[in-house]
Amino acid sequence: MAVRTKELAQALDTAEDWVGAFVHLLGWHDRDRAFAAMVAALHGLRDSLPSDEAVYIGSYLPDALRGHYYEGWHPAGRTLPLSSREAVLERIRDALHRDPGVDAEQVCRALFSLLTARLPQSEVENARAVTPAELHALWPA
Repeated sequence: MAVRTKELAQALDTAEDWVGAFVHLLGWHDRDRAFAAMVAALHGLRDSLPSDEAVYIGSYLPDALRGHYYEGWHPAGRTLPLSSREAVLERIRDALHRDPGVDAEQVCRALFSLLTARLPQSEVENARAVTPAELHALWPA
């Protein structure tokens, strides 16, 4: 039983590290708000990708974040991926209840920066290549 407890603690520490890095990228102090923004941006990204690429991205996320990434996702009944920058940003705005203090583009840029720093370069390149062309400018150079 102690092994599972240790594994759980490590999974939570890893997720906390990702959230902390995201908070830092945003320059925010409210970790709960930043976490909600991260999940919203992950959903926007997920829903802009072809299903197979969405799964690949999900496989690189920390265990404790992966469930949030897949929450509400039904790939079999899915319509076409979000195909524009504005559609992805609207997904983020909607998920954050149109909070006027949140810049959806800033949130999206921060997520893309976090993924660029934490995922293998080849996976980032694959994800960037299949996101809508209008989103390419939001990925770090």
